[in-house]
Amino acid sequence: MKPDILVVCGPTASGKTALAVELAKQLNGEVVSADSMQVYRRMDIGTAKPTPEEMGGIPHHMIDVADPEENYSVACYVRDAIPVVDGILARGKLPIVAGGTGLYIDNLVAGRAFAPFEADTGLREALQQRARTEGLAVLREELAKVDPEAAGRLHPNDEKRNIRALEVWLSTGKTITRHNLETQAIPPRYRALTIGLNFADREDLRRRIDLRVDEMMARGLEQEVRCLLESGVSETCTAMQAIGYKEIAAALREGRSVSDGAEEVKLRSRQYAKRQLTWFRRNQGVNWFSWEKIPDFSRAVAFSTKLAHDCGLQ
Repeated sequence: MKPDILVVCGPTASGKTALAVELAKQLNGEVVSADSMQVYRRMDIGTAKPTPEEMGGIPHHMIDVADPEENYSVACYVRDAIPVVDGILARGKLPIVAGGTGLYIDNLVAGRAFAPFEADTGLREALQQRARTEGLAVLREELAKVDPEAAGRLHPNDEKRNIRALEVWLSTGKTITRHNLETQAIPPRYRALTIGLNFADREDLRRRIDLRVDEMMARGLEQEVRCLLESGVSETCTAMQAIGYKEIAAALREGRSVSDGAEEVKLRSRQYAKRQLTWFRRNQGVNWFSWEKIPDFSRAVAFSTKLAHDCGLQ
């Protein structure tokens, strides 16, 4: 069947945004960002947020939709992105979902509903307090009694997900395992044509990542981090765990050279790229396009538009 949406995925610094913009021009599309950190306002340099020039006049969505202090999650993303995608389709245009956060992409395509709970009941805070005073192991024992599958699947030290699983049970009377099984049985919300970007030689990707970090530092990543901290954004909040921000903030706090922090950013970015590729390669439906040493966007556009034509998108 004809796809509803086009997905452009791949590791960090692989040219996803630039290709998405060119495809939007060719295919009458609009770009929907699938980047878990570009959702945050005032975090532009370290997230490689596209500039107006890089957007090329193409509407971009799901950028700057949350404040750094917010605990924005995949559930929030799916909730907010579905109306965006549906709106693009209603206008007769092609949604082009572009980004490197595989969890966001997969759940948006699926249209997955997340286990509900009452966020204002104080239950999560109470469970967090119990974890501090009684120990997480006590909460895991309770979880194992009602949802042994979840307890066996979750790491014993993963406080966030263990508390979440227990919270769902206490809030809804339904285990998170049962909820997930019911959700997975529902057909995907969207049919996606997926294009994956990578480099033929992984050393070229590593060099591109290092160059991007150098460019971020030259553009003022240190000052961006300082401004966030000075405005009251805590180092412990979700946004500040992003690669680039966490390392520079730590260097500033510890009185180390920011150049040391930048080297750490490069290392963490390369490690993240490896994890991204592992995630995307699990999807057998990805149509991979490999760059040579220097990306050739005209060839990538030709490759992608042919796939789109063959699928009925042109």
